[in-house]
Amino acid sequence: MARSFIVTADGGSRGNPGPAAYGAVVYEGDKVLAEVSGKIGVATNNVAEYRGLIAGLQAAHKLDPNARIEVRLDSKLVVEQMSGKWKIRHPEMRELALEAKKIHAHELLKFIWIPRESNTHADRLVNEALDGVIASAREPIQLNYLTERLISHEVPTTVYLVRHGETPLTPHRKFSGDGPLNPALTAKGLMEAELVAHEISKLSPDVLIASPLQRTMQTADVISKATGLSVIKDPIWIECSFGVWDGLSIEEVRKQYPLEYAQWLGSTSYAPPEGESYESAQARAIQGLLSLVGEYPGKKICVVTHNGIIKTSLAAAMKVDTTAIFNIDVSPCSISSISIWPSDNLMAIRSTNERGHLR
Repeated sequence: MARSFIVTADGGSRGNPGPAAYGAVVYEGDKVLAEVSGKIGVATNNVAEYRGLIAGLQAAHKLDPNARIEVRLDSKLVVEQMSGKWKIRHPEMRELALEAKKIHAHELLKFIWIPRESNTHADRLVNEALDGVIASAREPIQLNYLTERLISHEVPTTVYLVRHGETPLTPHRKFSGDGPLNPALTAKGLMEAELVAHEISKLSPDVLIASPLQRTMQTADVISKATGLSVIKDPIWIECSFGVWDGLSIEEVRKQYPLEYAQWLGSTSYAPPEGESYESAQARAIQGLLSLVGEYPGKKICVVTHNGIIKTSLAAAMKVDTTAIFNIDVSPCSISSISIWPSDNLMAIRSTNERGHLR
């Protein structure tokens, strides 16, 4: 009878890019069969996570090349890419994914996303390896990689994240996700779209992308007329799903779903009933940003999207915990901008919630 293993893996970088390491654990039931970890020099978080996956698969394959393996990762990006649901456009990550796929028979593998708090063993191995790096290092732990990029000749990809204009739900602070309501812009929202379109035209973007929902497409159509660019629909930029809460106000959700609402406020890994967690939405946002860099290196791109996706993108660029989204304000038809250097996907926030053009 075939054996069944569970592999948990993680990777991390202090600096992104910075000193990086990986960790992985192989289980058979509750029994730990193997622990592997190591330092990989300077790398990004995404590269480190792939290195953890590779190390875990290699350890499990060595134990039994015919075993069924359930791989549990807290990186939604790696899970979706290895499951074949998301394209891998970054060359280095594509090579790492191909290396991982060659280790063990694909039909014996299953990839599952788990929240960060369920991956503490592998995470501990990563930090132990990183602490070993830092203990022997004579240079600062946190290097200012952004300064190096700013004085280099590499041209970053610049992403202008534009939130759509006002809808009937906006003034009442009602949940507005990807549900069937799909509201259109109000008269005020259309006016806001005209104003932001004029501002975006002055930035001379090379590409215009939009979430396919009605409110973002209406906003993007106005920007299209002002810039002369065609609108490219991309569902990866669709708003976070709020499930059965869609269309309800915060007060209504608090009364009808008190326990669920409390859990949602307490953890960005919690998804509303029939909805999507903010951690999952952030994984989509990161994939969207990396895809833009892969397809349009050095270009200026306007993305018309939504409140939750812009907030999670900004949190990812700042390398802060996902809960930081609750401290970020993104107004209708505001502009937030991120520069991303194609060589290593280093991100730098250039602006947030710009709305001077709306006054």
